[in-house]
Amino acid sequence: MNGTADVSAIDATDVARRLGTSWVLRGITLRVAPGEVVGLLGANGTGKSTFLRIVATLVRPHAGSLRVCGHDVRTVPARAREAVGYLAHLPGLYDDLTVRENLHFAAAMLDRRRADAEAALVRVGLERAAEQRVRALSSGMQRRLAIARLVLRQPRVALLDEPYSNLDAAGIELMNSLVSEWTGDGVAALIVLHELAPAVGVLDRTVTIVDGRLAPNVHDHQRHAGAMLRVTG
Repeated sequence: MNGTADVSAIDATDVARRLGTSWVLRGITLRVAPGEVVGLLGANGTGKSTFLRIVATLVRPHAGSLRVCGHDVRTVPARAREAVGYLAHLPGLYDDLTVRENLHFAAAMLDRRRADAEAALVRVGLERAAEQRVRALSSGMQRRLAIARLVLRQPRVALLDEPYSNLDAAGIELMNSLVSEWTGDGVAALIVLHELAPAVGVLDRTVTIVDGRLAPNVHDHQRHAGAMLRVTG
């Protein structure tokens, strides 16, 4: 590879993961280019979230290889993790802290300024709820706060696990606006989807996990010539 422009944001080859004695993922091969948005589909229990967690370096693959922005998740997981922003299906917030305190704490952990936290707060439309404790927020507002934390992280690879859950129409518009902004700056996004419709306007293509492997989709399309998909079987 001749430079960072040639490095895939996600480069997975035959990635496999078992749960006990059963293989949840049987060999996922997927390359996602910088600035590309890929939707990850599949029935419940097919391993979509597991694959996302592997890319996020939260769990390790039992087989195969995976690089995130050129960093091997086995040998240099910390370098891979620095590139990733992970929006989990559950928001994982501090319930007893206020909205602002949650973001200021995240800013401290990420070595960001408090001004960055305030900007993220405004970007997701939660400035009026800044002094409310998280436990008093609606599920939709909690999701917005989790998104604000992702904005604060400034990832090179955004991993979004059902990001539209609990969002109203305005929240869905916000999420898609952010994805468009990120990808315009070269950030890749891999989005686990329960429903395809909310993300149609931002997706470059979709892939589906079937029986632990990727299957081609009828509605795949690409806007990035450098993106590649290979199905193992």
